[in-house]
Amino acid sequence: MAKLQLLNQADAPVVFELAHCDNGMQVAFATLNVPKALNALNLDMIRLLAPQLDAWAQDEQVALVVIKGEGEKAFCAGGDVVSLYNAMAANDGNNYIETFFSEEYRLDYQIHTYEKPILLWGNGIIMGGGLGLMAGASHRVVTETARIAMPEITIGLYPDVGGSYFLNKMPQGVGLFLGLTGASINAADALFVGLADHFIDAEKYGELVAGLLGMEWGKTMSLNHDMLGEMLTELNSVSTQPPKSEIQDNINQITDVNNCHDLQAQVDYILSIPSDGNKWLSRAQQSLRQGSPLSAVLVSEQLKLGKGRSLKECFMFELGMSVQAGKAGEFQEGVRALLIDKDGSPDWQFKSVGDVPGDTISAFTASRWNDDAHPLANM
Repeated sequence: MAKLQLLNQADAPVVFELAHCDNGMQVAFATLNVPKALNALNLDMIRLLAPQLDAWAQDEQVALVVIKGEGEKAFCAGGDVVSLYNAMAANDGNNYIETFFSEEYRLDYQIHTYEKPILLWGNGIIMGGGLGLMAGASHRVVTETARIAMPEITIGLYPDVGGSYFLNKMPQGVGLFLGLTGASINAADALFVGLADHFIDAEKYGELVAGLLGMEWGKTMSLNHDMLGEMLTELNSVSTQPPKSEIQDNINQITDVNNCHDLQAQVDYILSIPSDGNKWLSRAQQSLRQGSPLSAVLVSEQLKLGKGRSLKECFMFELGMSVQAGKAGEFQEGVRALLIDKDGSPDWQFKSVGDVPGDTISAFTASRWNDDAHPLANM
């Protein structure tokens, strides 16, 4: 059995380990280690992960990287929006928000473009910034406990971390529906919309690790990608069936949103779908009904802007939108109502999507930097 080597402190917010396999190759492990906060991604964690991934990319002995979350409840429940709120409340939001989102998006892009295999173990809650980490991994595994969402409409933000790119890759209308409603999806849904590659029972994690450590990993990245894919496919085949897909059960109603002529009609249509006895759809409608109208407009705009653009271009314009979110007040109010005061009564700036003026939208979508001066230009 391979020996596990701890590379940093066991109580660090991200724990790094190396397993030395029999043929001299190594398997690297990165564990998000803030389980009491559901492994919410903060700036310290980002600044640990990014350079360590770089180091492993350059180490010829490292065959692949495994990214997982500590505990059974969550892989990662999102970005650390409380720290962002505190910066906004202290009128220090601009610099901190630009720094946080710049470094988060760089990390996400690093994972998307990583040449070595990255196995992401998607167990429990995977939301917002957690989905940003997951979306770019080369081998994305979900378990029966996976609950995935981009619920930013409930806090006055929008589905960032590359959502403009990957929501547009989903079956027509699904990305818009998920963005507008913040609907929670399961493992089968994730496979259906292309956010996951394999379903494996949570109890098989130990078997998976044993298989990884017992593998005779090759010297080429393409070979290791193939070997890992075959191992995961085999474990997938001996796992139970994932829970039924909520999206597929409601696909006709969801895709009919494309027949609506504008955003107001799309919102009205979603809210009018009969949902008696359909708890999933009813919860989705409730999130849209109570969510930020400004966020709904931003979801629509980001998907239009992201269509046909490269992943890097999507991250670049999302950064401008996120910096503006730190100034506009809606994001701060949404976090206050949900996570700070917890009164559940956000005072949104607009009462409907039709009330959001064009100059407010333009402030989010206009380029804030010349291309060569953009913080992500050299990504």
